[in-house]
Amino acid sequence: MQKNSMVNTLTIDEIEQIAFKGKQVVIGESTRDDINKSFSFLVDFSKDKIIYGINTGFGPMVQFKVESHELNQLQYNLIRSHSNGAGNVLNEVYARAVVVARLNNFLQGHSGISPEVISLLTEFLNHNIIPEIFEHGGVGASGDLVQLAHLGLNLIGEGYVYYQGKREKTGDVLNRLKLKPLTLKLRDGLGIINGTSCMTGIAAVNLIYAQRLLKWGTVASAVINEVIESFDDSFSEELNAVKQHHGQQQIASQMRQFLEGSHLVRSRKELFSDHQELSRTEFKNKIQEYYSIRCVPQILGPVFDTCMAAIAVTENELNSTNDNPVVIPDADNVFHGGNFHGDYISLEMDKLKLAMTKLTVLAERQLNFLLNKKLNRKFPPFLNKRKLGFNFGLQGMQFVATSTTAESQSLCTSVYVHSIPNNNDNQDVVSMGTNSALIAKKVIDNGYEVMAVLMMAVAQAIDLLPENEFEKLAPKTKQLHKYLRSHTAVIEEDIPQFENIRKVVELLKENHFTS
Repeated sequence: MQKNSMVNTLTIDEIEQIAFKGKQVVIGESTRDDINKSFSFLVDFSKDKIIYGINTGFGPMVQFKVESHELNQLQYNLIRSHSNGAGNVLNEVYARAVVVARLNNFLQGHSGISPEVISLLTEFLNHNIIPEIFEHGGVGASGDLVQLAHLGLNLIGEGYVYYQGKREKTGDVLNRLKLKPLTLKLRDGLGIINGTSCMTGIAAVNLIYAQRLLKWGTVASAVINEVIESFDDSFSEELNAVKQHHGQQQIASQMRQFLEGSHLVRSRKELFSDHQELSRTEFKNKIQEYYSIRCVPQILGPVFDTCMAAIAVTENELNSTNDNPVVIPDADNVFHGGNFHGDYISLEMDKLKLAMTKLTVLAERQLNFLLNKKLNRKFPPFLNKRKLGFNFGLQGMQFVATSTTAESQSLCTSVYVHSIPNNNDNQDVVSMGTNSALIAKKVIDNGYEVMAVLMMAVAQAIDLLPENEFEKLAPKTKQLHKYLRSHTAVIEEDIPQFENIRKVVELLKENHFTS
C-alpha cells in the first residue's frame, strides 16, 4: 500500500486483492509523513480553540464544553457508548473491506488522527484480525457511527474479533500477537467512527460480486442462445452499434466472444434463403426468439452501465476524506461540515440493487424457458432425462429460483429516500447508506442462488443435446460444461439437490472459470 498505489488511487480491484486474497498492506514513508504532519498540526492548532469532537460534546451535545482533564476519556466514552450493534456480523471479506476503506480515508492526511491508528489498522489487515462489526446500527449520516465504533472498540483492545476462524476476546488475540491496543489521543475516537467506511467497504465488495454475477448472466445467455440454435443477429456488432449505449455494446461483444467457433448458432441469412419457408402461409421455424433470449444486450447493458457508474462513485468515496471536522494543514485551518454523509453510496447501492434484481429476473425467465418444452420446443419438460411423469428433472429447483426472485423484487423499494430524523433531530436528514448497501448485498446473494439453478439447467440442457450437436458447440461452451460437470453431476434420478445448489453458488462467487 505505497502512496502511489493508494491514498487517491485505491480501486475496486485493489480492494479485491486485499479483502479477498489477503494481499499485505505497506504504508509508504511519505504517506506516514503526511499523517504525522496532520496530527502535529491539529495538536498545536487545537490548544486555544473550540473544535468539535476535541473539546466539545458530540452531536446535539456539541454546545457543552469538555474540560481539558476529560478530553482523552471523552474519546473512549464515544467509542464505548456507540458499540451497540445488532443483527448479523459482517463476514471476513466484508469486514476486511471496511478496514481498508477506513484506513484509506486516514491516508488522505486530513483526519488529524494519531499515527498509531494507521499502524494498528495495518496490523489488523496483515495479521487477518477480523473486527466484529454488526450489520445493524448506523443511519449513514455522521457516518457509520455504530459499525465503526465496533472497529474502534477492537482497536482499543476490547470486544471480540475473529482470528483463525474463532471468535475471541480482542485483548487475548492482541496479546498473543504482541500487538499493543490503541491509546486514544486528541480526536482518535471521533476520527475512527465519523465516516462512511462501513457502507463504502460493503459497496466495494458488492460491486466485485455484482460484476462476477453479471459475467455469469452473460455467459448463461450466450449458451442458451447457442443450444436452442437461435439467430446471431440479436447480439451482432451491427445491430448493437446503432444503439448508443456502451453497456449494450459490451454485453453483445462478450456474447460474440464466448460463442466464437460455434456451429449451432445460426445466421439470419439461412432464413432469408430458405425458399421452403418462404412458400408457407405459416412459418414452421421460429422467426424471432422470446425477449429473454433475444434482448439480452438491451437488458444486461443497463446492468453493466450501472455497475460501472457505481464503481466510479465508490472509488471516489474510497479515496475521499469522509470525516468531520476536516484538517487541512496547508490551509492552516480545520473545517466543519458534512463529508461523513453517505448519500452517494446509498443512491448507488439502490441503483445496483435494481440492476441486480433485473438480472435475476432475466435468469429466472431463462430458466423457465429451458424448463418449458412449449417455449423452447427442443428439450423435455423440466430437462428430464428419465421417465416423464415418474421422474421430475429440475422441476423442484424452479420453485427456489422463482421464490428467490420474488424476494429480490420485494426488496427494491428505495432506501436512499427513507430518511428518518434522529439524534434529537441533529441528524434530521440521513442517508441510510449502510442499510442500502446491505440490502443490495442480499439481492446480489439472491441473484447467485437463482444463477446457480440456471447454470445447472444450462449444463443439463447441454447433456441433452444429441452428440452431433454437442460437437458443434463453441469451445468455451464445452469448457464451461466440463467445469460445471467437474463439480456437479448430471441430474437423472430424483435425489436432493440442495447441497449442489450451494456448491454451485460458491463456484460462481469464487469466479475461477475463465472464459
